[in-house]
Amino acid sequence: FMDYLSFLTLRQESCPNYPELDGQDYIVLNSVSNVNKALYPLGNYERIHCFFDNDHAGMEALRQIRMEYGRDRYIRDASQIYSGCKDLNEYLQKQVERKRQLQSAKGVRSQSPEKKNGFRL
Repeated sequence: FMDYLSFLTLRQESCPNYPELDGQDYIVLNSVSNVNKALYPLGNYERIHCFFDNDHAGMEALRQIRMEYGRDRYIRDASQIYSGCKDLNEYLQKQVERKRQLQSAKGVRSQSPEKKNGFRL
């Protein structure tokens, strides 16, 4: 569920005026062990975007969906977006931390010390 909330956050950031959240359906598995329960409902869709964890279980869940619908549907492995991270939530956390660091660095640069006028002899 946390990855779904992360997805919503990222979508809202990338498309703040029109995130198009209502034009799509979402299935939250909460665990890849539930992928078999999702196979039947997924049969109604032409395009399936998978945001599984970047681990063996996530790749196995993707493989199961591709085995079931691979020839008939467009199935996207969206985990490539957050490669190098365990999951979408970790990716979002790293993005937030990078933004904080950039803002902090900008704040330090803009706070240059006051110039002293000196004195005349």
